[in-house]
Amino acid sequence: MLLPAEKELRAVLARFAEARFRHDLQPTGRSSRDLEEATARLCTLTGADSVDRALAAADHLLERLRADRRAGMKTSRVLAA
Repeated sequence: MLLPAEKELRAVLARFAEARFRHDLQPTGRSSRDLEEATARLCTLTGADSVDRALAAADHLLERLRADRRAGMKTSRVLAA
């Protein structure tokens, strides 16, 4: 599976959080549609079939991206030495 760009994943998570907050605060037809769209995008990006699994997958992906970044930093330090 290809990893999404960290920036894109964070943007989708922020959009989902905002839509969820707005819908929970004052549910309307518009907020419901926005939440459905944000949820669908998050599920598509993470390859999950539910919002709970998508959020767990996003956490895992962010941790993996951080680990990859740390490994890359260690490699560049070794190469520079």
